[in-house]
Amino acid sequence: MGHSFQGIGVPGGANYLQFFFPGTMLMILLFTAIFSTISIIEDRREGFLQSVLVAPVSRMSIVLGKVLGGTTLAFIQGIVFLLLAPLVGLHLTLLGAIEACVMMLIISFALTGLGFCIAWKMSSTQGFHAIMNLFLMPLWFLSGALFTPQTAWTGLRWVMRVNPLSYGLAGLQRAVFSDASVSALPGWGTILGVSLGFALLMLWLCTMIASQNTAADLQ
Repeated sequence: MGHSFQGIGVPGGANYLQFFFPGTMLMILLFTAIFSTISIIEDRREGFLQSVLVAPVSRMSIVLGKVLGGTTLAFIQGIVFLLLAPLVGLHLTLLGAIEACVMMLIISFALTGLGFCIAWKMSSTQGFHAIMNLFLMPLWFLSGALFTPQTAWTGLRWVMRVNPLSYGLAGLQRAVFSDASVSALPGWGTILGVSLGFALLMLWLCTMIASQNTAADLQ
């Protein structure tokens, strides 16, 4: 696929393998964060979640416990993969490493919240996998992980602009490449604004959904 980028250029002047590195980081965070919430369905099936729901604790505590747990798992796996950057010729500065860690935390939190919102009302792991695959691949594919927005069809370009993961990926690219030629990417203000807004929206939705009784609680 690297031949398709010859003469076009990618952020940071990277080759395709280097360009694909932040996209792979995003994929690791995406799958780990979202699929960690499948434990909600298993906890409900075993009766553990029902015991937690009747305990004298706020629903916000339950939400944060699950979301932060999934965030931690995804973040640790992201860190492990980030350490492999020199193998593809990427040498991060200290500032770039800190920026990458901050972005991974925000992305992991937001995606775990997304998984929580879907898993909370479900009682079937098969259904969870089916629904999540409907969201997972389009979210990742249309984030710019495989191709730059500049080379995309105009319609796809607009879809990529409204995809919140596009801004998370842009943050990882800015952190990893640390080069003046990333000027085509959104600025840090836009990246952090959209990513933090997405994370806070997911936290709010998680709290609202968890505060309601569901039919799955009675099963």
